[in-house]
Amino acid sequence: MFVDNKILIGKNNEEELFIILNKANRHGLITGASGSGKTITLKVMAESFSSAGVPVFLADVKGDLAGMSLPGTASEKITDRLKEIGITSFEYKGFPTVFWDVYGKGGHPIRTTVKNVGPTILSRMLGLSETQAGVLAIVFKIAEDKKLELIDLKDLRLALQYVGDNRKDFTISYGNITTQSIGGIQRSLLMLEEQGADNFFGEPAIEINDFIRINDKGLGNINVLHAVELFHQPNLYSSFLLWLLTYLNQNMPEVGDLEKPKMVFFFDEAHLLFDDMPNYMLTQVTQVVKLIRSKGIGLYFISQTPMDIPGDILSQLGNRVQHTLRAYTPAEQKIVKSVASSFRANTTFNTEEAIMSLGTGEALISFMNEKGEPNVVQKATILPPQSQMGAIDDSMRLMVINQSPFKGKYDAVVDRETAYEKIKVEQEEKLKLEEQKKLEKEKIAEEKKKEKETSKAKTTKTKKSAAEKAFERTANSALSTIGRKLGNEIIKKLFK
Repeated sequence: MFVDNKILIGKNNEEELFIILNKANRHGLITGASGSGKTITLKVMAESFSSAGVPVFLADVKGDLAGMSLPGTASEKITDRLKEIGITSFEYKGFPTVFWDVYGKGGHPIRTTVKNVGPTILSRMLGLSETQAGVLAIVFKIAEDKKLELIDLKDLRLALQYVGDNRKDFTISYGNITTQSIGGIQRSLLMLEEQGADNFFGEPAIEINDFIRINDKGLGNINVLHAVELFHQPNLYSSFLLWLLTYLNQNMPEVGDLEKPKMVFFFDEAHLLFDDMPNYMLTQVTQVVKLIRSKGIGLYFISQTPMDIPGDILSQLGNRVQHTLRAYTPAEQKIVKSVASSFRANTTFNTEEAIMSLGTGEALISFMNEKGEPNVVQKATILPPQSQMGAIDDSMRLMVINQSPFKGKYDAVVDRETAYEKIKVEQEEKLKLEEQKKLEKEKIAEEKKKEKETSKAKTTKTKKSAAEKAFERTANSALSTIGRKLGNEIIKKLFK
């Protein structure tokens, strides 16, 4: 709840626990076991930032965050909680919500280009080996040098084929390219398409400023990524969020410390971001987390335990809410002990014991103070959301989508001349040239054949003519001899 220019999250008998707006870009963490209340905390934070005029982006993996578009309703449970913590100025209300969906079903289509995603994140999305990732990077570089725009997956697929077919021409300048690597990437692309990722790549690409909108009442838009279907493809889900984080960092200007963030980004199921992440990529993500705060963007990770977050990133998360953890095994007890030691201790209770005894809706909270230091950990009750709990029906979702300022902007896919068309033209010209050369060779071969046959015929005729003359001479000579003998015989008979 936004009160007195502060993001009020929880309260105990002694004090209110709130995030200071100008420290909200120091990032944050919400952790706890399943069913401990993490989603409620996320909703309370998102609503409060929206009320403060700060746009929010979050992923809805269960479909139960869509209710933020509608006012909540009073219940005995909520009334008792408000009374318990002494909140009297509580108002039920909905918030400006924009639904997005990679598949374009539960919200406005959200797309980007293959080029914008880049080879690093795309390699993770495809699950490529290090060698295959290197070949993919070469393909991107060749496409850039040849001014072949990689927009959608058909562009990339044909570019891979083009590079593979002409790999001998590229190897010296760009590095080794094997048909095995090209084939492996193509197979991974096919699997990615079967997951529906071809909906994500294309144009019109999302404009980052559309996530950073404030409505005419001064409330920040809550951008809800409808990820119920996307979440079933964990690699695609995490790669998408990773791309979005990188894209924000690359396209937002440096602003330094502001009175309030330009945007707050929530990563639900954050452990998926870091599962099996290569070291070189983890280094890049850590750098982004460190630098993006200077762009006025706050990042809040939601997961079961802080151990799901790499240490270098965890150290950057200053605003923390810890819900209960269960510790039935030695390994789980070790985690609880480690989590407890990460808080600035409170002398009035044992942090480790408190973590395991928290009830639903209760949490240990430590936010940054005015000096940028973590406050002493406090045990508190989280405020209830002001918006509707749970999901909304399809008709209500459709109404929200139709009333959105982005209605129609991203609906129709634009397919202009890109790498696919240019390579196709080049391939067709190459085929025509090869066909022309083939015809010319056949023509030359035919002419040579005719010349040979003509030459042979002449030789045969010449030989025949010489033989005939010889025969005639022999015949004439023979006839002459016969004639003389016959004549002599006749004369002899006449003069006897």
